[in-house]
Amino acid sequence: MICTDNPLVMQKVIHSDNVKTAIQARGWTQKELAAQLGVTAQAVTNWMKGTDFPRPDKLLKLATTLKLGFADLVQLPQAAQPVVAFRKKAGAKTTDAHVTKAMAMGALLKGLVPFLPTLPQLRRQVPNPNTDYVALQAVAAQVRATLGLAQGAVLHYEHLLGEFVENGAVVVPVMWGSQQNHKNALHILLPQERVTFILLNLDTYLEDFKFWIAHELAHVFTPDLAGKEEGEDFADAFAGALLFPIELARTVYEKVSGGNKTHESKVLQEFAAEHGISLFSVFSEINRFAKANGLSPLKHEANEVHAIRNAQRGKLVSELLFAPLPPEPSVYVAAAEKQFKSPFFQALRRMVIEQKTGPGYIQQVMDIPMQDATALHKELTR
Repeated sequence: MICTDNPLVMQKVIHSDNVKTAIQARGWTQKELAAQLGVTAQAVTNWMKGTDFPRPDKLLKLATTLKLGFADLVQLPQAAQPVVAFRKKAGAKTTDAHVTKAMAMGALLKGLVPFLPTLPQLRRQVPNPNTDYVALQAVAAQVRATLGLAQGAVLHYEHLLGEFVENGAVVVPVMWGSQQNHKNALHILLPQERVTFILLNLDTYLEDFKFWIAHELAHVFTPDLAGKEEGEDFADAFAGALLFPIELARTVYEKVSGGNKTHESKVLQEFAAEHGISLFSVFSEINRFAKANGLSPLKHEANEVHAIRNAQRGKLVSELLFAPLPPEPSVYVAAAEKQFKSPFFQALRRMVIEQKTGPGYIQQVMDIPMQDATALHKELTR
């Protein structure tokens, strides 16, 4: 048995012809390319022969150095290419480098799929998804009914986790920090395997976390829109409708009608706090309700609502789940399995034991520091 951090070893996955062409266009040798990448010449030779595969950081550097996209670098049929989508931090931009790294993570996650439990084949899909208010409310009402929730009831993110399990999606809770990472969630669909991995950053405010989980669930329900702008638009609109449906929007609109801005702000904040969602989500859903019914919009402007919300943030999900921080690996893995109903670490445990997979693989597919990956590896193999 080969001891490796990479389950794609022994498969010819680097598109060597494209790499050779790019090297020749620059007048380089493979040895000179290796020097540019900070690896040995033998490492490049192994990539070209298909006896090894670069780690995501090296694949990313290879892509940027040779100005090649993931599809040009990795020899996979189009139907087997991972599809990725990001839930970005405010103001963050998704670059080609981000996409290449995420695609590399997806390619590596293919090796984990055989270790997952059997996933359901009959899955919920939204037919003809669009952002029409009435249509969205109908979809949100159906999902709430499936969850056994009244239309005006408070929806907790825990209510939604079973829907991921039922629809072939694997939630992977991660702690990427509140500032240092470009993304708050990463959606990786493996169309050939019919498996979706959703990495969710726990170092985010609860009100935002609930929205992102609902957003990601929309992606699960609309696999044909994964990675497309219309898919992002639908997911945002679906999340708002699910968290604050028409019954609540109507109630709040009636409460604030005829009042001044101070009264409006107070009522919006009360409902946001009661339902544990962003003040901006409440504001947006009420304005969507008003527009759909030909009514006047709220008195506040969007920038005013953002300012109020940003002055009154609560706790991060990681702070609510774990005390003290950071959690011990055993506590973290247990929370992933029990709280988030995730089979990810069970599958990872089987993989590292049966295939002697090292901590480098964990570091790559979770995009975490090697120190954390090593601690997790130790927990999974003890």
